[in-house]
Amino acid sequence: MKSVIDRYNKTKEEHQLGNPTSEVKYWQREAAILRQQLQNLQESHRQMMGQELSGLNVKDLQNIENQLDMSLRGVRMKKDQILMDEIQELNRKGNLIHQENVELYKKVNLIRQENIELYEKAYGTRNVNGANRVSMMTKDLGIGEDSHVPVHLQLSQPQQQNYETPTRATNLGRLQLH
Repeated sequence: MKSVIDRYNKTKEEHQLGNPTSEVKYWQREAAILRQQLQNLQESHRQMMGQELSGLNVKDLQNIENQLDMSLRGVRMKKDQILMDEIQELNRKGNLIHQENVELYKKVNLIRQENIELYEKAYGTRNVNGANRVSMMTKDLGIGEDSHVPVHLQLSQPQQQNYETPTRATNLGRLQLH
């Protein structure tokens, strides 16, 4: 920081004079400083990459190792944070999908119940054998123990019941039933 202030003061004095020669010297010095900084950064980069380490002593190598450790910790922390954010987002999406699944499951059960009620209205307990057709229907539809099985609904026409009528007419007073 002090070197920046010194350079500023030196430059300020030289520019106040307005001397073109001093301005050229200033820019030459600045270019030389920037070239030196670039060389130092390139050398440091090569050393961080494990190149050109032969001229370094143990203390210099230890400093590079510490810098790499700190950099590696920073990279790992950033990676961990990104992974944690992704996990949280996936958990949030999973919860939304689960809630949607629960809502769809409720709708399916509501439709099942409506189908059972419609079936009861249409057929009731008119089974020839006397068994309750609704209970047979719920068994056929798989309604019961395992309610997580996908439901396949389809519309169909009610089946016509064949009630046998006697071949001869029954006489009830003056009325005849055929």
